[in-house]
Amino acid sequence: MAVSVVKGQKIDLTKTNPGLSRLTVGIGWETASGVELDTSAFLLGSNNKVAGDEDFIFYNQPSTSFITYMDGGQVGGEKKQFAIDFGKIPARIEKIAFSLTIHDGEVRRHHFGQVQHGFIRFANTATGQEVMRYDLGSDFTVETAIVIGELYRHNGEWKFSAVGSGFAGGLNALCANFGVDVDGGSDPAPTSTVLPTAAPTPPSPVPEPTPAPVHSINFSKIELKKKGDTINLKKNAGGLGEILINLNWNQQGSKGLFGRNKSVDLDLGCLFEMKDGTRDVIQALGKRFGSLNGYPYIALDGDDRTGSVKTGENLRINGARIAEIERILVFTYIYGGVANWSQVDGVVTIQQKDGPDIIVRMNEYGSPLGMCGIAMLRNVNNETFSIERIVQFYNGHQALDDAHHWGMQWVAGRK
Repeated sequence: MAVSVVKGQKIDLTKTNPGLSRLTVGIGWETASGVELDTSAFLLGSNNKVAGDEDFIFYNQPSTSFITYMDGGQVGGEKKQFAIDFGKIPARIEKIAFSLTIHDGEVRRHHFGQVQHGFIRFANTATGQEVMRYDLGSDFTVETAIVIGELYRHNGEWKFSAVGSGFAGGLNALCANFGVDVDGGSDPAPTSTVLPTAAPTPPSPVPEPTPAPVHSINFSKIELKKKGDTINLKKNAGGLGEILINLNWNQQGSKGLFGRNKSVDLDLGCLFEMKDGTRDVIQALGKRFGSLNGYPYIALDGDDRTGSVKTGENLRINGARIAEIERILVFTYIYGGVANWSQVDGVVTIQQKDGPDIIVRMNEYGSPLGMCGIAMLRNVNNETFSIERIVQFYNGHQALDDAHHWGMQWVAGRK
């Protein structure tokens, strides 16, 4: 029977479950509408700090040799899971701390007072049997990050400590606590001054350890992985600056008759709507390349017909004119070649001034349709754009238009 623990409790895990070598850690929760959470794991040494970038496991760095971050399973109601192989954990790792955080960009609007029924549960991977569960309770208010609990070594065995400690500074504050410096931001100090330590007191005094160096995790890229995932471009006092949307794809193409390469002509474009209601298209088809410094302040800078140009194709948006632009729907279509998106392996990168690159992969394979709506940019208070992942396939321009209510009339054309 699974053991239920309460906040502050420490229990044996491997000692009381002989043969437990691989563990599935499930984390679940319920939230009010609009609250998004992330999970992460910090791999800590005896000084309660990470030793390097590889010791921070999260959605953009999902695995190392002994732990893997993944979406939740069908059993137990977890939203996220970590798979752990005890036999592969290096001796330098003394502790694994599991956390929940309000999604980056939402910490000013949401908090854990809006989250209910948070829990962590451990199951024997080999048998699927649940061996331990800790329910967080509902006593959180303004916190935006929580250390749920910690796995830690003790006399050659692994134990669990139910921490339940909250922070008011989101992921940045949590990273600072564990010695990770998140590039490009600072946050308030944690609400709890000291996290409970699970390691036993040494039998004799030991010298004060040298402070661990602070290691930098570079959030230079953020990937929107699911349909509907949304993030705002970074706001800057000097304005958005130029926004570059790059499309690149597999340069090898597919094999045709006698093994020859059949290149695919993949074109980048966008539908746009201005604040005055004007709607139009930017694309190579019809030579509608637009203009960066003149209306509509959006320009397509090339037409790569083979995928052999390493820089791919680019849309450029003049962020200084954001007040005149309502929304932009970025799309691509296969002008020539077979609609085999798995071979195309397309990826769109949105680059912004002083902010992380935003990645959208066209990996919803299986569609025979030749057009893909990739991402929607929407004006936010004339200060920035929100970016929403779409990655939906359509049977041509008219179907794309109808799905997103542009209301334009389309006729056949050619380059």
